[in-house]
Amino acid sequence: NQQSQESMDQGGGSNDENGQLPHARKWTKSHTPDLIIGNPEAGVQTRTATANECLHHCFLSQTEPKKVEEALQDADWIQAMQEELNEFERNKVWTLVPRPKDRSIVGAKWVFRNKTDSEGVITRNKARLVAKGYSQQEGIDYDETFAPVARLEAIRIFLAYAAHKKFKVFQMDVKSAFLNGKLDEEVYVEQPPGFVDPKHPDYVYRLDKALYGLKQAPRAWYETLAQFLLESGFTRGTIDKTLFYLNHGNDLLLVQIYVDDIIFGSTNAKLCQRFAKLMQSRYQMSMMGELSYFLGLQVKQTEDGIFINQAKYTRNLLKKFGMQDSSAATTPMATATKLDKDTGASVDITNYRGMIGSLLYLTASRPDIMYATCLCARFQADPRAVSYTHLRAHETTLHLV
Repeated sequence: NQQSQESMDQGGGSNDENGQLPHARKWTKSHTPDLIIGNPEAGVQTRTATANECLHHCFLSQTEPKKVEEALQDADWIQAMQEELNEFERNKVWTLVPRPKDRSIVGAKWVFRNKTDSEGVITRNKARLVAKGYSQQEGIDYDETFAPVARLEAIRIFLAYAAHKKFKVFQMDVKSAFLNGKLDEEVYVEQPPGFVDPKHPDYVYRLDKALYGLKQAPRAWYETLAQFLLESGFTRGTIDKTLFYLNHGNDLLLVQIYVDDIIFGSTNAKLCQRFAKLMQSRYQMSMMGELSYFLGLQVKQTEDGIFINQAKYTRNLLKKFGMQDSSAATTPMATATKLDKDTGASVDITNYRGMIGSLLYLTASRPDIMYATCLCARFQADPRAVSYTHLRAHETTLHLV
């Protein structure tokens, strides 16, 4: 180091007229910056991240087909569709019967989605067979449809209590949850596109259990799961009907349900293991370990507490409304700002309301934007150019996440 410093002092390290050091000139003589592939200022890609990304790229399709004909040309999506139909057979969802003459037949379609993790890496190709529930008639094909769903505030309270009691929160996912809900009505659906029985092409399926897309499917699944938990000794919450708890001596086990996603935690780790075995004994479950990503919330559990953020949700939000290159603002909006009824030009009401709804969901981890969002939300009936400009200016604060 001393010799290098002396060399610099003697002029060996002086800059040339282009501001480059001698060793820099020597290096870039044969390796000019324009030959660099990618962004040279980007962060270093670790081996673990690279291996994980390569693993998913090798065995998963990176595109979502728009039509079933496109999916049938891809082996990865064919496998995903076959896995969905295997779940139907395993759960004994339907029975192939002749087409009835006095009953309405509900159509079916495939929905293709790429499941991603909190970093946006595709981890699974999911093909879902969905019934065309919009063709169902109330009073004939279904009666009750309401099913309670956990509110975002309830999830925050759950995490706050877990941080207070200092216990870990875990997550599990029920595979094809709606296929476990028992139906009280008699419902018939068409055979899935691309998988029609060649011997009986005119037959239809009579449903014994619920199918995604049916009006009564969420309620059927919730009643089935709630009944199972109540029979297992759990108690349902008085106010929040999606919260179940179990007292075991001085220990407490909490379970929060959001459709087919379940988070749970206990002051005794053994109760969590017992609950996981209980659910796996009845349903096909995907154990996802400690809670890290749930309903758009990225969760970090440490000894110092539980921290939540919505960085991935925010990036998607900025991309959706074309604001990736917007500049950041130090404060969302001055508290003295007053908005009156605007007289400017009308704007796209659907786009404006979409911004408001998206920002309201973001307040789960960004309470500092609550005032500005609610102020703009007052002008959803007939938004004008001034309100739209205020909202676009307010949305630049999302870069702070």
